[in-house]
Amino acid sequence: MKNLLLIALSLSIIFACTNKNEEKSESNEVALVYNTLSESEIADGWELLFDGKTFNGWRGIGLERIPEGHWKIEDNCIRKISSGEVPTQADGQPVKGGDLITDKTFNNFELTFEWKISKAGNSGIKYNVIEEYSIKNGSTGALGFEYQVLDDDEHKDNLNPTHRAASLYDMIEALGKTVQPVGKFNSAKIIFNKNYGEHWLNGVKVVEYDTDSPEFQSFFEKSKYHKHDDFTQHKIARIVLQDHGDDCWYRNIKIRKLN
Repeated sequence: MKNLLLIALSLSIIFACTNKNEEKSESNEVALVYNTLSESEIADGWELLFDGKTFNGWRGIGLERIPEGHWKIEDNCIRKISSGEVPTQADGQPVKGGDLITDKTFNNFELTFEWKISKAGNSGIKYNVIEEYSIKNGSTGALGFEYQVLDDDEHKDNLNPTHRAASLYDMIEALGKTVQPVGKFNSAKIIFNKNYGEHWLNGVKVVEYDTDSPEFQSFFEKSKYHKHDDFTQHKIARIVLQDHGDDCWYRNIKIRKLN
């Protein structure tokens, strides 16, 4: 009996040590996953657009700073803070906000990122954005193509299929997709190469388009953007995180140039 007790005690110690090592290994692995580039990614020309710690490379549209109180870095993410939590000014009005825009411009590229939305939340990643044109049109919100980020179940925008998650906003509905529930991260990809574009969600291509095609022109003419004559023209332009007033989180934002 004594020997059996010793064996049981030894096994319990081994299992406890194994579990601690596994937890430590998982913790280290998580720390490495977020907002880093592997050697193979570096070799393939990938660049981080968010380092996980600072807003380096980002600013408010039309600003030289981050819109005060509207954005923060939290748990390895860029978080858009809900408008209801944004500080107010002396007159009681919310501090002026707006989209976040990259310092750099991009031409042909592949962009990957992860996103998480709040309940009934709405946000998006915009691209092909000319900052000066957006400002000229009197907005702190960028004008450009948009990869929609949405709680498809609860946000009222779900009534329009082209406004649902991963769609090319107001033009092409995302099809064949699987969206993670609110509070969990989704992996996403945008390819924008000359006249060709793709949206991916959780490993599945859900949107594909050719800006030179009659079909795309038809989508554009029916959209809210139809008054902007050069909207569909491929530009050397900026990438934007949208301020739509709801909580949203972004991480692992990476880009590489395409020929």
